[in-house]
Amino acid sequence: MPISADLLEKIEELVNRLASESLLAAPGRDDGMIPSYSMLGELAEHCAGFPELQSAVAGVRALVDRRLEAAQPFDAETLAHLLALVEWLPAALDCLRAGAPLPARVAAAPNPVAPPAALAPVAAPAASDVLLVLDLAENRELLAEFYGEAIEHLQQIEAALLALEQTPDEPEALSAIFRSFHTIKGNAGFLGLAPMHALAHEVETLLDLARNHRIRIDSAVITEILRSRDAVQALNQQVAVALEHGRLPERIVPVSHLIGAVRRLVHAGTATEGVALAVAPATDVELPAAGEAAPAPSDAAPAAAEGAEPKAVTSQTVRVSTEKLDVLMDVVGELVIVQSQLTETARRFGVQVPPLAANVGQLSRITKELQHTAMSLRMIPIRPSFQKMERLARDLAQECGKKAVFTTQGGDTELDRTMVEEIADPLVHMVRNALDHGLERPADRLAAGKPEMGTVTLRAYHQGSQIVIELQDDGRGLDPDKILAKARRQGLVPPDGRPDREEIYSYIFLPGFSTAEKITAVSGRGVGMDVVKRNVERLRGRIETISELGRGTTFTIKLPLTMAIIDGLIVRVGEDRFILPSASVQRALRPTRENIVTVKGCGEVLDLRGRMIPLHRLHRRFGIPARALEPWEGIVVIVEVAGKVCALLVDEMVSKQEVVIKNLGAFMQGLSNTSGISGGAILGDGSIALILDPAALLLAA
Repeated sequence: MPISADLLEKIEELVNRLASESLLAAPGRDDGMIPSYSMLGELAEHCAGFPELQSAVAGVRALVDRRLEAAQPFDAETLAHLLALVEWLPAALDCLRAGAPLPARVAAAPNPVAPPAALAPVAAPAASDVLLVLDLAENRELLAEFYGEAIEHLQQIEAALLALEQTPDEPEALSAIFRSFHTIKGNAGFLGLAPMHALAHEVETLLDLARNHRIRIDSAVITEILRSRDAVQALNQQVAVALEHGRLPERIVPVSHLIGAVRRLVHAGTATEGVALAVAPATDVELPAAGEAAPAPSDAAPAAAEGAEPKAVTSQTVRVSTEKLDVLMDVVGELVIVQSQLTETARRFGVQVPPLAANVGQLSRITKELQHTAMSLRMIPIRPSFQKMERLARDLAQECGKKAVFTTQGGDTELDRTMVEEIADPLVHMVRNALDHGLERPADRLAAGKPEMGTVTLRAYHQGSQIVIELQDDGRGLDPDKILAKARRQGLVPPDGRPDREEIYSYIFLPGFSTAEKITAVSGRGVGMDVVKRNVERLRGRIETISELGRGTTFTIKLPLTMAIIDGLIVRVGEDRFILPSASVQRALRPTRENIVTVKGCGEVLDLRGRMIPLHRLHRRFGIPARALEPWEGIVVIVEVAGKVCALLVDEMVSKQEVVIKNLGAFMQGLSNTSGISGGAILGDGSIALILDPAALLLAA
């Protein structure tokens, strides 16, 4: 039977690749074993029309299969058959090309491999479930580098898997996942991290088959790879605990069930093919012999990985401990304070000395640039948090029986590292509510004339001096009548009360408040949205709600750019000065006697063109003397907090400037009259001003 030129070219390419892999093979080692096994399977498929050639290839593949199933490396016999086949194949191809009989074999091959039906999935060895062994004395620096790199790879794996689920035929995403697992496997093997190496080894095999179109990537495959990724992350976290606290792992992270699941997927995916495929079990981790040079983990696997990034790229970045960044920010904050003090001193005493004024001005410019640079070092993209929400949304949609497309926008938006950590919990609660309560079930959406697939969008962007994070869904929306009825039943609103829609929506952020008809494993107990509001306010932010019944809901979180420095309005009350965050200040005015009225049950209010705004006197709140005892003698500052507006009476407005926030300390925070104060700041003249927290101030009033 003649052979086509295209088929002959494919077979020759595989034979050349197999010859290259066999050069790495040696008895007692498994180098080149898995690639050789995979290529032998492809060769057997391509040679289906030539029984004698297929029998020879399949026979050697069966020998390799037995070694893999027994979790054993090459032995002398198997390697001899493989090398004899590699030597015989080029001559056999020449005969095929010429239409001549195949040459005699140098080594006899065993019987061809059994049919796929006879191949049972191989169970994962229980030996995979072992304690993670760390040699901190010898490998502390290498483990620290491995931990940092593994975090990046695990994030890339999760992001690529979620993208792959939307576009299963995307080769770049699949290759990226394979490279990351390949790198983790190589580095873990070098460091002797046996369970991590074993699991990554299995997943890499699965991904290699998928890259060669031997297995179809579907939701089940992605789920198992995600579960394996989570297990690797748990093992990596044990490395972090050991590095930070010196506490070696005491708990086994089980991986054998994941290895078994991955193998079953491989067998299920390949059982329909003409040649059965077995999965390579995890082999023992082989460490370099004493005195043998071994590459560092950062160079070992990545250098061999396909499409690895050039070294020039990685050399442009450096990992810095967050503690060092915090210390740098504290030092820069002190420099800003000293600079403002020098500026104030020069203003008072050095006006007649032009060189001094010029030098102080230059110092101010340099200090400001250094301050902004130091702040930018603390800024990190919000993408990792968004990526976690993508994974959460995927799992919740499956759990709740919903069909949803979860999209993110603005993942490159940067904000303070502390905020990225603190905003994680609020986002989790909001995404849970959006999937569980916001989106309808597919049948309900179709009945309402909506697409069966719901949409949830999480986006972030800059707006002035703030970071805005929005979560939008096209679900059922909030029912204001239902919320108001529940609020009345709980005594939050009097029977004759008529709150506006914005106030009605604010009730969902109260502890224990829920309009869910039934409690689910995900939400419905009234616990969550109060946590969202509390965390957002602790970050000096606010949350807004826009909803339309039957059309969907949008939650908007607005946060300051940084937690270290704020733009503040300095006001004076008696001899004391206070700082109000500029983001909360609407306006300031000097009222007339006629603008101040007393309303029964509400106390003093400011009548601002027919709008009644509650008035609070700061000197009474803090028990300090004031010069302006009546509102018309001082200044009233209008502030807005979470949609609520109030007026604060102060003696005068001093200035507006950026200030460095300082903690009050445990002693000051324990005093009873410090509620409503979020911190302190050192001003240019060396005096201390307290920073007011309008939200807490109103709550305590």
